[in-house]
Amino acid sequence: MFVLAELKDTVRIPPWEFKRKLNDAITDELNRKLANKVYHDVGLCIALHDITKIEESYIFPGDGASHTKVVFLTLGFFEDIVIPPHKLQHPSRFDQMEQAWVWEYDTGDGEKHDLFMDAGEIIRFRVISETFTEALPTGPNMSGETETSEAKNTSPYSLGGAIDEQGLGLLTWWENT
Repeated sequence: MFVLAELKDTVRIPPWEFKRKLNDAITDELNRKLANKVYHDVGLCIALHDITKIEESYIFPGDGASHTKVVFLTLGFFEDIVIPPHKLQHPSRFDQMEQAWVWEYDTGDGEKHDLFMDAGEIIRFRVISETFTEALPTGPNMSGETETSEAKNTSPYSLGGAIDEQGLGLLTWWENT
């Protein structure tokens, strides 16, 4: 899922970058600063999308770089959306042969129709929780062993979802209604 977020920051442009256009220097610096970083309520920042406002630049004593306040849009992304089994349409079951969840839809005449939830399908879901986990940077393991800690596998930003209401679930389920 992609998200556009408006952020504000002061961008430091070193003196050797003064020969470039200000927009280009700011764009490169913001991309260097934002790319692959996780921000609270935004997610994983992919890249700068657009600069919406550039204020005056200042040079502080003892620092030859310019400091410019910038308002910009960033493109964020996260893929950690978890829908627990009890938040699926009822009744649902996991089909071992197909390796997919199946909603046993009651057609109203006593028959059940299996609606498969295949991986990669587009769904509509309700957000029920949002989790932001601040991860501290870790250094290399001095013993040379690979680290398999739970902290390494924890996503910095995730959503909990539900599809247990009318109109939620795979979009193909509701196309002809």
